[in-house]
Amino acid sequence: MTGMTTFPTFPPFPLSLTLDSMAEVIPIGSDHAGYQLKERLVEELRALGYEPLDLGTHSPESTDYPDYAHRVASRVEHDDASRGVLLCGTGLGMSYTANRHPGVRAAVAWSPEVARLAREHNDANILILPARFVSEDEGVEILQTWLDTQFEGGRHRLRVAKIDKERE
Repeated sequence: MTGMTTFPTFPPFPLSLTLDSMAEVIPIGSDHAGYQLKERLVEELRALGYEPLDLGTHSPESTDYPDYAHRVASRVEHDDASRGVLLCGTGLGMSYTANRHPGVRAAVAWSPEVARLAREHNDANILILPARFVSEDEGVEILQTWLDTQFEGGRHRLRVAKIDKERE
């Protein structure tokens, strides 16, 4: 057959770039108090093979924490991401805001042990760091522990299910 165009039979992209090997996207956000630590955690997420989605703030100028908490929590609530990270001065404002989103279990963690328990027992899907109370190195260790810890399930599964159950 003359004049017919043939196409290569190999994939048009490297086999290593399949959907199975795509990096997990982790939305991350902070207010001004968490800005510096957020910048470090964005670098750390990349180094660990994740794809950070930086939802702001993008400077140390004063800003309102709910704006960033809603951005990250909405991604988790709507299954655009399975987990996310938030930072503010104490972590409390971010947790109040993020936990208003259905399906979000945002936990303030000030140590690797708290981060581990938040994942193992409560299936925390948003890590919140109190940026004024942890060093950068501590923040990185807390993040790594949280990322590496799996939900234990078992007796905790029923307890977690009760969180979203409507009040009787």
